[in-house]
Amino acid sequence: MGEKKAVDLLVSGGQATAGPPLGPALGPLGVNVLAIVNKINELTKDYAGMKVPVKVTVDPETKEFEVSIGTPTTSALIVRELKIEKGSGTPNTEKVGNLTMEQAVHICKLKRPELLARTLKAATKEVLGSCVSMGVTVEDRDPREVQREINEGKYDELFNKSQE
Repeated sequence: MGEKKAVDLLVSGGQATAGPPLGPALGPLGVNVLAIVNKINELTKDYAGMKVPVKVTVDPETKEFEVSIGTPTTSALIVRELKIEKGSGTPNTEKVGNLTMEQAVHICKLKRPELLARTLKAATKEVLGSCVSMGVTVEDRDPREVQREINEGKYDELFNKSQE
């Protein structure tokens, strides 16, 4: 078994092509670039319009490959959930959207493997932190207020239900 080659790329969800950055990175390895592109697009189609970290591992001898995808950034997931262009340039004064607690928990579950938090509750507070810096309100309020309410146990039922 030869030395495997790993290629890390950032691709647009569901829109990878055999051109750069994929073609030039994979072509020299002698693999079926189109097969890899199709696999990447299949795995990232849910993240259309977002940049997704992708790792392609190739065995140059057998030409076998594996594709694993990461999760887009928390802010990219928030942008997608709200169907907005981007976060606010002046988050303190300009609000660009509002998440429900359910949406915040949903984003959390997508990001969960990469978040440092040990509990869903703590992870949701991390997502709310991103909302603060993006000018996004949660439940029509400042995310910091909602973080405080989480600490006070206001949303425990939602978290318990989400753990199931």
